[in-house]
Amino acid sequence: MRRFQIDPDLIDAVRGSADGEALHDSARPDAGGSEGAGRDRPLVPLSPGDANHVRNVLRLQPGDPVRLFDGRGVEYDARIARIDGGGVLAVVIGATRPETESPTAITIAQGFLKDKKMDTLVRQLTELGVSRWIPYFADRSVARPDPKRLRARRERWQKIAAESLKQCRRSRIPDISGVQSFDEMLHAAADADLRILFWEKAPETSPTLFSLAAKKPYGSVFAVLGPEGGLTDAEVDAAAAAGFLTAALGPRILRAETAAVAACALLQYFLGDLGKNP
Repeated sequence: MRRFQIDPDLIDAVRGSADGEALHDSARPDAGGSEGAGRDRPLVPLSPGDANHVRNVLRLQPGDPVRLFDGRGVEYDARIARIDGGGVLAVVIGATRPETESPTAITIAQGFLKDKKMDTLVRQLTELGVSRWIPYFADRSVARPDPKRLRARRERWQKIAAESLKQCRRSRIPDISGVQSFDEMLHAAADADLRILFWEKAPETSPTLFSLAAKKPYGSVFAVLGPEGGLTDAEVDAAAAAGFLTAALGPRILRAETAAVAACALLQYFLGDLGKNP
């Protein structure tokens, strides 16, 4: 079924906050949700881009089922109600909270990379289920866009993450942070249950994810990965002083963008829900 994102405030805006809360409960068997109550259900507009896709690409018709999601964990069963020159309206039938989010909140802090590598990373990490993504400037970061370009890049990353949700069936958009300094990034990890820095020169005595997973479940994990040139010894020492463990990703040297995806996949497998039956 086709999935489209809607503004999470739209439901409450068209029905009022009290009705909006009731809608969130409509997934319960006793909450009603019959087709006969259609007049009382909200009509929500799709975004102009999605409306064009519905009308000119998918060629859906009134009555066709669609799935809406608000990016905050709630999905809505809906049907196309009207298609005209002014856009596309969908009528909401019921709501549910799908269990597609990882039980472990994973933050990936990535040293700023060159070109469009960051765009690709946002898409892939969203698919893998990260809850937060923090780009930061490391000592060896080559690309350092000015503030105006950084604002535009962040907006682009947010759009990429939202688009990725349509494909991977997640219902919650990861938090895309503004670019931080290395020290700001370390401070952002203060409340994480597990802080881990992936480093190609990690000592052989460093803990493995297998051993960490055997100790206890972690509600939140904060993982740091460096830019193309890697992290300096001083940065690794600062992270260790901030409570970070160091770990390696194996005997081979990975490209920075490959390392981030590999690290996230391993974290989700050992500490999250990757590999588990849906």
